[in-house]
Amino acid sequence: MRTRQLALALLPTLLLPACVSTTTTTRTWGDPYAQREEWVRYGRVEQVRETVQRQQGDPAAGAVAGAIIGGLLGAAVGGHTHYDRWGYAHRSGDAGSAVVGAVGGAVVGAAASSGAAEDRFYEVFVRFEDGGTETYTYRGALPFQPGDAVTLTPRGLVRG
Repeated sequence: MRTRQLALALLPTLLLPACVSTTTTTRTWGDPYAQREEWVRYGRVEQVRETVQRQQGDPAAGAVAGAIIGGLLGAAVGGHTHYDRWGYAHRSGDAGSAVVGAVGGAVVGAAASSGAAEDRFYEVFVRFEDGGTETYTYRGALPFQPGDAVTLTPRGLVRG
């Protein structure tokens, strides 16, 4: 009986990763007319690369996983125990509880897997007047465009 309960407890961890997928796309912008400045740590943005990472839930997979988990838990919780003539206990699941658990699990699983999330990252490639190049990464909003004059300060990269 303990093995069955352990299997029921571990089943969600095996099924839930199948409910979400992640995709990543990348775009790069460049300025062919980027100029070099002549003073140290002044530079110009040469390129900007946008990376979009999306996580999309799969409601169908969530519904299936929820139905399986709910059905198994419903059968385990809603079952009954009977004793044979030698006094040994036998537990059997209840089909009605399994169906109710499966339907409830499918609804919850589909709702939990239906969301989507998106993150945007920008890599800003800067060429400094001394010929050096560095890359700076920003999350959310794009702070610079190709061709923007920038200055590296102790606070970071700023326009100018």
